[in-house]
This record gives sequence, structure tokens and C-alpha cells, in this order.
Amino acid sequence: MSRDIIQRNFLCLIVQKIGTFDAPKIIDTRLAEDYARDTALIPSSRRVSHHSILNTLQEKPQDTPIGKTVVVCQEGHKVSHGAAAVLRAQGMPAEVLSGGFCAWREQGLPLVSLQALPEKHRQAGLWVTRHRPKIDRIACPWLLRRFIDPDAHVLFVPPSEVLAVADKFDAISFDIEQGEITHEGPLCTFEVMLDHFELHSAALTRMARVIRAADTNQIETIPQAAGLLALSIGLSKLYRNDNTQLAAGLTLYDMLYLWARDGVNETHDWPR
Repeated sequence: MSRDIIQRNFLCLIVQKIGTFDAPKIIDTRLAEDYARDTALIPSSRRVSHHSILNTLQEKPQDTPIGKTVVVCQEGHKVSHGAAAVLRAQGMPAEVLSGGFCAWREQGLPLVSLQALPEKHRQAGLWVTRHRPKIDRIACPWLLRRFIDPDAHVLFVPPSEVLAVADKFDAISFDIEQGEITHEGPLCTFEVMLDHFELHSAALTRMARVIRAADTNQIETIPQAAGLLALSIGLSKLYRNDNTQLAAGLTLYDMLYLWARDGVNETHDWPR
């Protein structure tokens, strides 16, 4: 098998894993000058200097059942190979993205832009919204964790305190009137967040239609929206703790995403 085919196959495997609970941890070790020329990121990747790669060993491991870290540099040479070797020497399974970031971009694969966020927000990694979350306020944290910032922390506070908490804690307010990312016209916050981070795919767009219909009481327009609304209300009744509810809700949106990506043509019936 040629190296080009192996590279394409590995890229496709990573694409299939992104957005799912068992996605690998992706570490972007591009040099500062390379990143400055192209500030887009592979979805869910973290920016880590190769000089501080050992700091990743001190982090609590993500939920990564495949137990793997993928290291990315500009072209898949010395920086990523060295960083991956450091991780492996400490017992952490790590692979190099063959061809690096350049190969990913050349293949036209999904990218995410964080440039719309002020630097202080990128550093803090805090988001804040109304407590007792439903629909958008579970869907948006799912999008953040699975595609944008796997280390994002979401704060749930009373509606009257959201904007003040955002100001005091350098957090990004969402899904609330006058919030930084919230409903715009007919679009729900999930859709606005997709636009904000320039993150689009057929699956996410299909998923967004279901979320908007469930979130804005238009369940008659999308058949799946009534099911999402019912499950969301049940989830809220099941859990009184917002963070516990979020943890459980992430699985719900994992399932919705996989339906939107791989299962829209499947049906189920009783044999006749």
C-alpha cells in the first residue's frame, strides 16, 4: 500500500472520530510562525508548544477509549515526531498525523477558527449560560467539547447573573438575550455558534435543523424534533444537578450527531 493511500486512510479515520466520544486527543504543535500564517485548527485540537509537551501528561486524560493522542505539526516531520516520541517515552500512546496540518488542509477537511474569540476568552476557556439547561444549552456545550475546545468549562447560573458572571470571569455568555453568542433572527444559538466558528458540515447542518425546531417550538416542521424535545425534558426531570445533566446530555447529542452523519436513511419497522 502506497504512503499516500495510508495517509489518506489515516486522515479519514481521524475525520470519522472527530465529533464522537471516542475521538483521540489531537495536539497541534505547529511552530508559532506557522500558526500565525494559518490560524485555523483541526476540530477539537489543542495548541501545545513542543517545549511544554510533557505538561500534557499532567492533565486528566480525556474519555478516549482508543487511548491515543495524535500529534500535528506543519508537515508531519521533526516537531510532531519528536513530541510524539516524548509522549510514548512516558507511556502515552501517540501517533503523528502524516503530512501534518498542510495535508489536512490540502484534502479540504474540516477546520475551525477561534479568531472570533478575544484572547482572554481563549485563555480562560469559560462559557456561561442560564441554569436548568435544555436543548440549545446542552447542544452548544456538546459542540464546544466535541469540535471546538475539549477543555471548555460551562458555568450554569441564574439568568439574571449570566452577563455579570461573564464579565467578572472572562467567560463567554451564550443562549441568553444580549449574550455574546445567542439566537439571531430565526437561528438558534447552536446555528449561530456554527457560523461563529466557521464550522460546517452536512451532518452538523442537519443536526442544527432538528435542534432549532425543538428549541423554538416548531416541532411540526422536523419529525425528529419532537423526539429531541421529549428526551430533553425527560433529561431535565431526571437530573437536578446541571453539570450531571450536561454529562448525560452529551451522550444524547453524540447519538443525534451519528444519526445526522450516518443514519438518516435507516428506518425501523415490524416485519409483516
